[in-house]
Amino acid sequence: MAEDVPRGQTSGLTKSSGTQRRFPLPCSPAIPTMAKEPVRVLVTGAAGQIGYALVPMIARGVMLGADQPVILHMLDIPPAAEALNGVKMELVDAAFPLLKGVVATTDVVEACTGVNIAVMVGGFPRKEGMERKDVMSKNVSIYKSQASALENHAAANCKVLVVANPANTNALILKEFAPSIPEKNISCLTRLDHNRALGQVSERLNVQVSDVKNVIIWGNHSSTQYPDVNHATVKTPAGEKPVRGLVGDDAWLNGEFITTVQQRGAAIIKARKLSSALSAASAACDHIRDWVLGTPEGTWVSMGVYSDGSYNVPAGLIYSFPVTCCAGEWKIVQGLHIDEFSRKKLDLTAQELSEEKELAYSCLS
Repeated sequence: MAEDVPRGQTSGLTKSSGTQRRFPLPCSPAIPTMAKEPVRVLVTGAAGQIGYALVPMIARGVMLGADQPVILHMLDIPPAAEALNGVKMELVDAAFPLLKGVVATTDVVEACTGVNIAVMVGGFPRKEGMERKDVMSKNVSIYKSQASALENHAAANCKVLVVANPANTNALILKEFAPSIPEKNISCLTRLDHNRALGQVSERLNVQVSDVKNVIIWGNHSSTQYPDVNHATVKTPAGEKPVRGLVGDDAWLNGEFITTVQQRGAAIIKARKLSSALSAASAACDHIRDWVLGTPEGTWVSMGVYSDGSYNVPAGLIYSFPVTCCAGEWKIVQGLHIDEFSRKKLDLTAQELSEEKELAYSCLS
């Protein structure tokens, strides 16, 4: 006969008595968790492909951690209202424990009210036959409106990540029309390019991507960006080794590697007949997670941030630099050696960004 056990308390087999206990022991977390207030996260263009991939990642804790509740604010244009409501229905159906609420709206003020983090995915894509200035003009109008709503209605110290292209210049326009949001709180996504560079090195060397670190994306999220491995390393059984030495092929690193990363988006469009969505959403989560929770010691990541003149990049551009993050703040990594080959690449992408800035500002008038 089984021994008498209080209700709700026993575990498996008791070796000393050989009896099997029939009720589970009450369990408690190994590490007590403190209740956190939900963070309000805005995703614009939420009914689009990137948004559809991104919102479940946020709701699952990929962006802010497995113990951080979130309230999702989703914005899209009126023609996408029905699709947006469908995304909201799916979020409800998924029963994400961390998801404490969903705001799905086509009203920019409602979408921006009280948000702590804004991920700006929505934008006007370039269509066949359109001139660059036409696309820029459309996006200037969109980002002017959204910036004003964030300026007036977002939570204090709101962090903004611009994903929609031209990402660097859209972020610059947003900064112009949200003057009370500190420049350090406005960034654009080059983490996707950073992750692409990590992936190319990982495949070339047949190593785990998690063992590769400190690649850099300099400049614009465009085909002029400069993926730089001169300071990157790989974790090996013999310690960290430089990527350039392990690859042993400067022609590949200075040629095909760079163009592959620069043109990866176009290659995915050719293969999928659609633009990058899953990888862009994942990179957006990586960007915000590292920004909010910090980068590992000795590791940096690439972020498009407001230039302070570091590395002779003109101040006043949103330019991708290597950064470290701690306590919600990013800091440009200083003192890296820039060789002549790299210098030309840094200057070329800065020139393109200066031209984009001039074009955008001409649209303002």
